[in-house]
Amino acid sequence: MTFEHHIPETMRINAWKVVVVGAGGTGSALLPALARLHHAMLELGHPGGIECTVYDDDTVSDTNVGRQGFYPNDVGQHKATLLVNRLNLLMGTRWVASPRRIGSQDSFVCDMAIGCVDSRAARKAILGALERGAGGYYLDCGNETDRGQVILGQVCGKRETRLPHVGDLFPELIGPTGDKADTAPSCSMADALRKQSLVINQAIAVQAFNLLWTLFRTGTLKYSGVFVNLEAGRTNPLPIDPVAWARFGYDVAAKPARKRAKAA
Repeated sequence: MTFEHHIPETMRINAWKVVVVGAGGTGSALLPALARLHHAMLELGHPGGIECTVYDDDTVSDTNVGRQGFYPNDVGQHKATLLVNRLNLLMGTRWVASPRRIGSQDSFVCDMAIGCVDSRAARKAILGALERGAGGYYLDCGNETDRGQVILGQVCGKRETRLPHVGDLFPELIGPTGDKADTAPSCSMADALRKQSLVINQAIAVQAFNLLWTLFRTGTLKYSGVFVNLEAGRTNPLPIDPVAWARFGYDVAAKPARKRAKAA
């Protein structure tokens, strides 16, 4: 039995309001792809493309050069402001940078929030901001040393009909922890490369880009996530299927897709 997720009609006729949290390794790789998607959407007749706001309070350090989408002259500048200004200049977008962390008072009224973060606290903050807002999608782009996941889910709505988000499937990724290793800064690029593959952020960004492109181009998804393992040279999709979700402890009586939606 085949299950499909259909894009909301509002995203077919209005600009996608997107919030990106994190402009580091994965964020700096994904944002140029989002700008390309915005351009492609307009060329294919979408009325608004993507309206994007980027949150990140961090500044570019020497360690970031070469590993992230930054150059030596960028050192010391805020990542979010730098990337957004660069894309606005090159692609003609009118995106907005917010060089700060999101907090307990933030509320996201958007179609989708994209989390390019690896800490549990950051994921929980994003989900909280979506819950306080109008809901929407949450696209989680997380990674470890040489593996990671891209998972699209919905924050609000009935459990029986919405896509489970990363916190539904993997509660440990938003739960409390006393481990500070994931957020500790590296002292040098060499130190950082010993901790993390040089390729993993780009690999995660490509999978997220492809998922969003498929969602726009076809109006449907047959999978809601991808797991990437560079060590094994393998990617595995997460089908939109209650049986697949149940393997991760999420149980829901989903319904099979109705007639396939018309392509965007």
